Amino acid sequence: MSTVTDKRFLRAVEVVLGHEGGYVNDPRDPGGETKWGISRRSYPELDIANLTREDAIAIYYRDFYSKYGYGRLNDEAVATKIFDMAVNMGPATAHRLLQEALVFLGYPVAVDGIIGPQTVAAANRADPKRLLQVLRWLAAHHYYRIAAKRPQSRAFLVGWLTRAYS
Repeated sequence: MSTVTDKRFLRAVEVVLGHEGGYVNDPRDPGGETKWGISRRSYPELDIANLTREDAIAIYYRDFYSKYGYGRLNDEAVATKIFDMAVNMGPATAHRLLQEALVFLGYPVAVDGIIGPQTVAAANRADPKRLLQVLRWLAAHHYYRIAAKRPQSRAFLVGWLTRAYS
């Protein structure tokens, strides 16, 4: 895979990799076998156990950061947070939480899970510190809901909450 040179992305992916860690094959995790946060369930064609860090970075750039245009978000901390949430929760959920946060802050955006021009414009007008605060609350609430519905996931709740508030 090619080498990524986007400096904002490279800083953001370090946050993601720090949260995701290396190889895991925990039976309580519905993603199954995972390395660097790349799961067998999402990428059945990959040899997850031998996935390199560089390959994971290239996948994150292609399938997340570029695909969803997180670089369009002016505030680097907000872009990083949405990217990190998308990796952990799935893009549609992370994007809906961003939109819910914007609605909470008074921006009339559709909550449709798509980061289009309306969502980007509102996110770029919002106070980044307040937006991050609301995103953290919503992420924590999302994780609590998962733990309540899926008892085997409760083992991950402390780590998820740490991630939500970082």
